[in-house]
This record gives sequence, C-alpha cells and structure tokens, in this order.
Amino acid sequence: MKPIKKEDIQDIINRFANQNVYIHLETTNGAYAVHSGAKKTSAGAFIRNALVTYTEGKIVGNDPYRVGLKMDIGWIYAEGLTDWELDEKDRLLLAGHDEEGKLAVALQISTTPF
Repeated sequence: MKPIKKEDIQDIINRFANQNVYIHLETTNGAYAVHSGAKKTSAGAFIRNALVTYTEGKIVGNDPYRVGLKMDIGWIYAEGLTDWELDEKDRLLLAGHDEEGKLAVALQISTTPF
C-alpha cells in the first residue's frame, strides 16, 4: 500500500459510481485495545460483500482522510484512512493505520465479491 493522494483516489471512486459494487468495511480497536492491558473499550464493525450502488463518492480531509459514498437511501462512511492500493483484480483497497502501523479501518470497493 502507498500513502493516499486525494486526486488519485477520487478518480477511482468516480469510476465505481452508478453501478453495482461490493463493499467491505471494517473498523477495529478491539484486538489492539485488549492486548495493551489498558482499560479501553473494545469496539469494531465489520461488513463484507454488501452489494450497493452509490451515486456519488468523495474523499476529503488531510491525512487521515474520510471517504463517503452516497446512496439513494443513505451513506457509507469511513474515517481515518491513510493508505491505498488498486490490486490486480481492480479492487480499490483503502486502509487506515495507526501510529504503530496497526489497522484501524478498511474500506474496499469491487465489482466482484471479496
């Protein structure tokens, strides 16, 4: 993965708009919070292969970044994104890593299931 440049990501987000796409979205501090020994609240969310169509997508912010995908009936939103890649299957993989390099959030978009 490489550091996000908004202009690169925006073009790819636009390419996936107005068609059926599969979304993978996950957030976590759970595994890391529990192992640190500190009294932290463990939290996480996970959804994989949600089939959606978004009409507009935007990347905003200044490292870390936020991505919002607007659908007819709501939004998909991920915050804290730092890195990205377009893999060999033409899937957009976005991730947010904390200061220790641990995964905190992932948002992935694909025309085929993950």
